[in-house]
Amino acid sequence: FERDPEKMGGALVFVGTRVPVRNLIDYLEGGHPLDEFLDDFPTVSRELAVAALDLMEEAVVARAG
Repeated sequence: FERDPEKMGGALVFVGTRVPVRNLIDYLEGGHPLDEFLDDFPTVSRELAVAALDLMEEAVVARAG
């Protein structure tokens, strides 16, 4: 992931793309499957999306622990 003030106003994006990680969260919160997100944002690989979800899971577990 990367954050660059020149890209998307400094939002955290998937590396090599202009797709904010927040888009993935919004899709999933809206009840859309991961495959739909990947179809709509083909510049994001499945591996990157799953890595983002893994990091979010780790953060939630660490806060709950």
